[in-house]
Amino acid sequence: MSIRNNDQEVIQVAHEWLLENHSVYLITVVRTWGSSPRPVGSLAAVRDDGELVGSVSGGCVEKQLVESLSPESVAERRISTIHINDEQARRFGLACGGELELVFELFNDCLELEALANATRQRNSLRRTVNLNTGEVLVAPLTAQGESGKGDVKDTAFYYDGNTVSKVFGPSWRVLIIGAGQLSRYTAEFALALDYEVLVCDPRPGFKEAWRVPDVPVLPMSPDDAVLQYATDANSAVLALTHDPNADDLALLEALPSDAFYVGALGSTRNNEKRCQRLADLGLEQHHINRLVGPIGIDINSRTSAEIAVSIVAQLIQVRNNKS
Repeated sequence: MSIRNNDQEVIQVAHEWLLENHSVYLITVVRTWGSSPRPVGSLAAVRDDGELVGSVSGGCVEKQLVESLSPESVAERRISTIHINDEQARRFGLACGGELELVFELFNDCLELEALANATRQRNSLRRTVNLNTGEVLVAPLTAQGESGKGDVKDTAFYYDGNTVSKVFGPSWRVLIIGAGQLSRYTAEFALALDYEVLVCDPRPGFKEAWRVPDVPVLPMSPDDAVLQYATDANSAVLALTHDPNADDLALLEALPSDAFYVGALGSTRNNEKRCQRLADLGLEQHHINRLVGPIGIDINSRTSAEIAVSIVAQLIQVRNNKS
């Protein structure tokens, strides 16, 4: 099963089109006002014959704007910044109105997107920075601290100041899942689609061999060591999903005092009360215990593993967006 998020799909498909000798417009939402359907940083690509992948407006604006760009304007400038006011948006068919500012980049050479295509395929992270005045493009790997090495661009997933647009491609958020069972499989697949880097930790015999999610490694190490090594920063979430106190509690003891933005554990309300008492007996301070989300996930009356996974990733979306 191949799991692709929106950015990955747009870059991969655009790269394939360029390999087939098509010209491609890459379109980025750089600014929004009012009721915009897509957030800043959203991507779409339009092929020279009008084929579309991704979305910056629900599909209403992209094709009409590409059709409006004349060959003369393309020849003069490879990069165009276009502001769409509320009236234009409604004329283009964007029923919710709002205003958008979009950057259009024309690509004719597949090499220009190859680094991004390879990085997103391998789930590495790169920052691509474009000077809109000169057309200069810098693509640089992110370090462990998330810095791109370019001091005049803020260290954010997306940045735009009217002259420079900078966007991180690849996962900048991480989920560490404790346990490699069926629930973890669904949760990992959904998290991948949300552009998380996903790691699974399970030292129990047999679970690693039965794991079937491509691109998600199973770490056969102690859960507390996995948390300390991979998930203590503010862009990480820890999900304790084994329902086994011997594994989950080890992870929680390290995750709850850390900077991880979300720490949750599977189990009923009663089991969670017992878990909190165990953690207190093991010496964890109460203000750290209070961070624990348990039972994990949004209450949607879920029953199956897939439904529980939906409730978990929905809560991750909620918490991450509030944090952002």
